[in-house]
Amino acid sequence: MKNLQNTNLLPLMAALFLAVATISGAWFFELVLRLAPCPLCLTQRWPYYIGIPLLLVAMIMIKNGSRNAAMITVLAAGILFAGGAVLAVYHSGIEWRFWEGPAGCSGGQDLSASVGNLLQDLKTAQVVSCVDAAWRFLGISLAGYNVIISAIISALCFITLIQLRKSQGSSSISQ
Repeated sequence: MKNLQNTNLLPLMAALFLAVATISGAWFFELVLRLAPCPLCLTQRWPYYIGIPLLLVAMIMIKNGSRNAAMITVLAAGILFAGGAVLAVYHSGIEWRFWEGPAGCSGGQDLSASVGNLLQDLKTAQVVSCVDAAWRFLGISLAGYNVIISAIISALCFITLIQLRKSQGSSSISQ
């Protein structure tokens, strides 16, 4: 079981670094540059919130020689980030007006039923639409970059998974 010393952790470390840098970048755009995220932007963060701990746990499992558990964890992270890439494609398509977004992404907001609270809600309401990209670089929105980044992280997970399977095969041959 402990014969995982030959497993290259570089792809998994790169995936972890990229994931942490990406979610940090999202927070930077929101908190420092004051670009309020739309509902789909917030949903696209969930693969990072779940995936980063999974990547950390997988690295610990690999170092401790828990190959099978590490393989399941890396597979889960790879699928999670692939799903994040699909969600980002969906959001990018909405921004490019290839298809309609969900009703909750039109920029509307739930308002209070009472008149007193309604006036307060209108004063503090911040309308964020999923249709209009808040920022683009080289013609690509943040959702577009998330497609690329999530796909790369997913690929790095699957590369690690292949390496773990190869190390499993070589250790069973040497036994």
